[in-house]
Amino acid sequence: MDYKNNKAWLYLLPAIIFLGCFMVYPLIDVFVYSFEEGYNSASQTSFGLGGYNYSYVLHDPYFMQAVKNTFLLVVITVPLSTGLALLISVGLSSIDKLKNLFQTIYFLPYVTNTLAVGLVFMILFKKTPYSDGLMNALIKFFGGTAVDFIDGPYWAKMLVLCLYTIWIVMPFKILLLTSALASVREDYYNAAKVDGTSRWRTFYKITLPMISPTIFYLVITGFIGAFKVYSDAVALFGTNLNASEMNTIVGYIYDMLYGDSGGYPSYASAAAIILFVIVLTITCINMLVSEKHVHY
Repeated sequence: MDYKNNKAWLYLLPAIIFLGCFMVYPLIDVFVYSFEEGYNSASQTSFGLGGYNYSYVLHDPYFMQAVKNTFLLVVITVPLSTGLALLISVGLSSIDKLKNLFQTIYFLPYVTNTLAVGLVFMILFKKTPYSDGLMNALIKFFGGTAVDFIDGPYWAKMLVLCLYTIWIVMPFKILLLTSALASVREDYYNAAKVDGTSRWRTFYKITLPMISPTIFYLVITGFIGAFKVYSDAVALFGTNLNASEMNTIVGYIYDMLYGDSGGYPSYASAAAIILFVIVLTITCINMLVSEKHVHY
């Protein structure tokens, strides 16, 4: 038995070393940096240890704006993208002809470069000296007033960012949910038909419980992915996200390290730890909720 255990640990050793070097050690290092006040990356020195970095970050209006943007993005995009992906997956599962073609079409945005998609969205929504954009053309066609979705009011910019994020993440969710729906045994549906069960009740009592592990996985990864959004905002609003009030928590961390206000690794580390705590807390809450609603 000891020989088998040692052999198992030997197989796991490369993964343990990799995770230790590139995940555990950096996390510990960032945690230490977050408490070092006045840390200088060039001389590797600091004034001392304390909680000033956390106090500074939590009182920084740019960070609070980034937190607001990130939470709005999470609350709006995760439920909508998951719900739309489930609706589309159910529709694709009921199609016999050209099913593979439609699945390929829906998956294309996932393999497209995010910056390229961002440029397309800018063409759709950005006002230029020559055009108000396709969306404004539609708004004017129905009697509305043109809106500057890229450089205009906050709600318009947040709307575009949410639409962009949903467009990017939904194909992956459609792929997984379509596979999950295909794995549900037909015996359950045949039994429901014999009993005269309605389609909605069949979906609620059979389909949803059977694919609940996949939905739970998508919700968890959706929350984590939405909290890490940065390139999406850059693709739409440029690198100066603080000026456009569209920065995210990850963007704030990057700015503290490399941006115009960069050179403050201690502040960046404190913001990173705060982000880690937020994501960990939400993940734990989702895990507790899943114990009652996810059926394995």
